[in-house]
Amino acid sequence: MTLRTATAVIDCRALIDNFSVIKKQAPNSQVLAVLKANAYGHGLERIAKTLPQADAFGVARLDEALALRTAGIVKPIVLLEGVFNASELPVLAVNNLQTIVHNEEQLESITDPCLSLDKSLKVWLKIDTGMHRLGIAPQDFQRYFQALTQSNNVHNDIVLMSHFSCADDVQNNTTLNQIALFERTVQGLDHARSLANSAAVNSWPQSHYEWIRPGLMLYGVSPMSCVESNAESLGLKPVITLQSSWIAVRKIEPGCAVGYGGAWLSDKKTTIGVVAIGYGDGYPRHAVNGTPVLVNGRKVPLIGRVSMDMITVDLGEHSTEKVGDLVTLWGDGLAVEEVAEYATTIPYELLCNITRRVQVQVK
Repeated sequence: MTLRTATAVIDCRALIDNFSVIKKQAPNSQVLAVLKANAYGHGLERIAKTLPQADAFGVARLDEALALRTAGIVKPIVLLEGVFNASELPVLAVNNLQTIVHNEEQLESITDPCLSLDKSLKVWLKIDTGMHRLGIAPQDFQRYFQALTQSNNVHNDIVLMSHFSCADDVQNNTTLNQIALFERTVQGLDHARSLANSAAVNSWPQSHYEWIRPGLMLYGVSPMSCVESNAESLGLKPVITLQSSWIAVRKIEPGCAVGYGGAWLSDKKTTIGVVAIGYGDGYPRHAVNGTPVLVNGRKVPLIGRVSMDMITVDLGEHSTEKVGDLVTLWGDGLAVEEVAEYATTIPYELLCNITRRVQVQVK
């Protein structure tokens, strides 16, 4: 008997197809593919090597960028949070890495006249147009821009950027207001611009400009808040399918409690299946009774509490499932968005929380 433990099946063809969907929506824009957080749980180096079509890659921190360089990735790489201290700047120069500037400390570090770099750095200057997370105030833009353009440490090809807060909601005028503020702030400058995340790539073409920054769409997940705009309707395919096997299938009688704390009580004769996956693998502990699980082409409900290594599922009294059958927790046939809703979270978290003990199979 051969059983599959928790396994993440990575579909590289789906990734490439999703990239093509994105390019069709923004054919005149360069693509900065966002690979932060281990490429949303899909494998940093693996995804970068599968996407030579991308014009650049975006990561959150220096260690991610250096991992890509060590893996032989030579494409431009942008640090989306910028540098954390001035000592990182020479490392960026040596490794041909680009950085965002979004605060006063970063500006002072990179324009320090005492700083001597092997080569000037390419900078993306981030303006806060309404997200109120990272970015400089619009009224400070001219001062920052002038300081950067006058510094020998900075390449003159500065990219001007901002980030949307509500682009996933097409009924919300916040996005239009952010676009208008951004355009007023950078008016008259002949520099590349970047605003569009995945949701904006899909729904706000006026924000595409010279660079787009897709993340979630690459991995086959809808970035939109409305249920109608699911991944399939957008032409996207899941890149990761999380699977495991039944390790036990058993009959139970009415009145039997299942799992820790007796959190689920059967009201009839039924068959339960035990799947070799749990929160130790990244399956959400707070998934509620009824969370769908896919087996042999049908969705069946999660029952009882999620354990570290196992979950239990109600297969129904007349189930024909047997030990060793494959189970899909999300991915091909069962959208991660649907599971996330039952777990009161978002697809990003489910994808990023897949743990290291999960086996990886690439196809």
